[in-house]
Amino acid sequence: ACPRNASYYGNRAATLMMLSRFREALEDSQQAVRLDDCFMKGHLREGKCHMSLGNAMAASRCFQKVLELDPNIREAKQEKKNAALLLEYEKMADFSFEKRDFRKVVYCMDRALALAPVCHRFKINKAECLALLGRYPEAQSVASDILRMDSTNADALYVRGLCLYYEDCIDKAVQFFVQALRMAPDHEKARLACRNAKALKAKKEEGNQAFKNCNYEAAYLLYTEALAIDPNNIKTNAKLYCNRATAGAKLKKLNQAIEDCTSAIKLDDTYIKAYLRRAQWYVMQPFQVDSSHFVFCCSA
Repeated sequence: ACPRNASYYGNRAATLMMLSRFREALEDSQQAVRLDDCFMKGHLREGKCHMSLGNAMAASRCFQKVLELDPNIREAKQEKKNAALLLEYEKMADFSFEKRDFRKVVYCMDRALALAPVCHRFKINKAECLALLGRYPEAQSVASDILRMDSTNADALYVRGLCLYYEDCIDKAVQFFVQALRMAPDHEKARLACRNAKALKAKKEEGNQAFKNCNYEAAYLLYTEALAIDPNNIKTNAKLYCNRATAGAKLKKLNQAIEDCTSAIKLDDTYIKAYLRRAQWYVMQPFQVDSSHFVFCCSA
């Protein structure tokens, strides 16, 4: 009825914000300030939408515009401080990720999400680090929540695949990685993870086949090569250590087999097969006499 009225767009933006529909609210806020560049509520709401979506730089510009129109708006001053704080959390998280301090990244993303509650990027960063910390149910929960709202989100598909990959469900993981690459062909992390998953599966199967063919030397080497593919895949590597231990035992390398079982247990302390095989090979070790272990008693 009146498409040139900035207040109407501003009011609808405020309503959409209450419904947590921030992307639509952002469009209405931007239209409001296009129609009236002096509309302070429009700039303020645009800034709040940017903040909720995790766009701290854009939010800061909006709050600065409000303060240029009226330097006494307390809300704009506080929101500008929040935008600066959000940028600090982002920088801290990026630095921590490079240092592989994933716990610090989760901490930063939790603080960032308190300021930007609907930012998918922050949620994905948190979920990826939860997966790298071995907290797979939490990571999957975050990724699944995003996929319920956006089934084509490549980052969320990647994180779901990453959780499955680290839980040694490699075939299912590859499906998610492929789907992520279909949605975003330039997704470098999904491409690398997919390549690692396929290489790990292929090398492990080669080792298993060599072992079945009683070619224990080849199996031992293939398991060793598989272990070098991805040090972060704890569950699969635990199995590879145990498999290599079995091949080593067939080659009469009992000490090495025991060490490999110990390595498997360090990676996965619930791995019963590794405990059983290590115990079996302890028993099979030649008994070595150490005179310091004996006490000789002479009767009077």
